[in-house]
Amino acid sequence: MKKRVISSIVALLICVPLLIIGGFIFDVGVIIIGLLGIREFLHARQTKKELPMFINFISYIVFTLLVASGIRTNSLILDVDFRVISALVMVFLIPVVLYHDRKLYSVTDAFYLIGGIFFLGISFSLFIIYRNINILLLAYLFIITIITDTYAYIMGRLIGRRKLLEEISPNKTWEGMLSGTLLGTLLASVFYITVLNSQANIALIIFVTLFLSIIGQFGDLVFSAIKRYFGIKDFSNIMPGHGGILDRLDSIIFVMLGFIFFISIV
Repeated sequence: MKKRVISSIVALLICVPLLIIGGFIFDVGVIIIGLLGIREFLHARQTKKELPMFINFISYIVFTLLVASGIRTNSLILDVDFRVISALVMVFLIPVVLYHDRKLYSVTDAFYLIGGIFFLGISFSLFIIYRNINILLLAYLFIITIITDTYAYIMGRLIGRRKLLEEISPNKTWEGMLSGTLLGTLLASVFYITVLNSQANIALIIFVTLFLSIIGQFGDLVFSAIKRYFGIKDFSNIMPGHGGILDRLDSIIFVMLGFIFFISIV
């Protein structure tokens, strides 16, 4: 618990100033954090099979281009340069033929990288886009995630009895999930109505926040399933007590993706 608290404080001391400053510094910060996440993503794959150095290098380049597509953008209409998407497909599929050795690099590796880098690239780009739209909007999404995860963890340890999905995440319980959802929905809805938009439809905001609180927890489970598949406990140990970048951002990634469906009506 002590390590988790210290790591959380350090993370806040780094991320909150970046969020407040915004602009170029925030964009660079997001890209750096994202690159650390991609490093973890590649490392997970390499627990089963080492990838060629060239493929790792290209992965970082394409990911950076995808995230950078959100810079100076405040639209949630897909605004990614199709040249980047074409490059994403070709630079990972063509080497399958060039290496001509599936033990070294295969079609499975290629599609793992295409799907994963596109997914994470768009997700990290959303950090920048939401910050461009409204800093308080991004704060609202973080509040949903932080409150939900924190209370799910605390209440799960205190009163958790019934396992949620033991084969994927053995420490998660129904009691923790329901407690986190309740508190996350309540406090984040209050924040939205009192700080973001006092004229908002209260019932709609509660519904949207409830949905995002739940979808964020599914995001946690999805990334847990990835770790179980590769036989790793955490993506890395960059944040003692929490794990890696992807361990810490798994929920907020899904919350941001989920909010796309509601941003035009809230």
